[in-house]
Amino acid sequence: MKYMPFSLTTFMVLFATLALPVPLSAQHTKYKLLDLGTFGGPASLIAPSSGGPQNPARALTSRGVVVGQAETATPDPFSPNCFNPYCLAGHAFRWQDGVLIDLGTLEGVNSNLSSVANWINDRGWIAGASYSGGIDPVTGFPARHAVLWKNGEIVDLGTLGEDFSEANALNNRGQVVGLSLNAIPDPVSFFDQPTESRAFLWQNGVMQDLGTLGGLDAGAFAVNESGQVAGISTTNTTRNDTTGIPTIRPFLWQRGGMMDLGTLGGTASGFDGPAILLNNRGQVAGTSTLTDGGFEHADSCELKSGIGRRREYQ
Repeated sequence: MKYMPFSLTTFMVLFATLALPVPLSAQHTKYKLLDLGTFGGPASLIAPSSGGPQNPARALTSRGVVVGQAETATPDPFSPNCFNPYCLAGHAFRWQDGVLIDLGTLEGVNSNLSSVANWINDRGWIAGASYSGGIDPVTGFPARHAVLWKNGEIVDLGTLGEDFSEANALNNRGQVVGLSLNAIPDPVSFFDQPTESRAFLWQNGVMQDLGTLGGLDAGAFAVNESGQVAGISTTNTTRNDTTGIPTIRPFLWQRGGMMDLGTLGGTASGFDGPAILLNNRGQVAGTSTLTDGGFEHADSCELKSGIGRRREYQ
């Protein structure tokens, strides 16, 4: 069985909610564990995060809305190139107050295609991806487009030239970030794709290629309310001896420019570790390998008058 890149890991979604009322004399907060269900298949998962470990998706809002993907009982028409291990069509969902809503795909709610929700903002808009019905002629995988669910409708965000894109995050202004293949051959892809993977910012119907730090590949995994974007990029096209892939650096993109946030001495930063995080102050957090390449340390970078300053936490 061959999975699509960024495939779903099989879990049943559970939701722990505060059980009210809580007696004042209670020594421990009491929670009720809820099964959010599926669309007829065996498994579901909260926002599985297309960016993998680089991007811990926002799957839960302060109002108790949960998003993710739930399997249907319908076989995936593109088997064995499947969205999930059981080769069943899985649909993006929105759950609130006991109601599981099928967000559908680019071909509707009753489609046998698959979709996934990766992020929900405070306005209830949801970013993710959906099969579009075709086959990417370069990768041979099902065509997959970044999408935005907004006001009850699904919007196809398009691609940067090939039939593959993925929306990883969005802000409350409706700006969406992610990555897309662009159909240009890439012999040193760190996303393990035959063509270049590029970070994008989508707004007002236009998908913008954010460029790179000098290499061929980049991916965007976070965007704040100011429109600053954080992600990772290669800096050259030379495979280094430590990782076997080109050097990777975290970036902060703002006002049309991509800033290299550096490393703690190693050749991979913001890639091997668990997260690329960005807040509304323009502070970025992630991990970096050290000079010897043997360990990773958490680090953060905050901007002071346009100069990157790194802090290390061991």
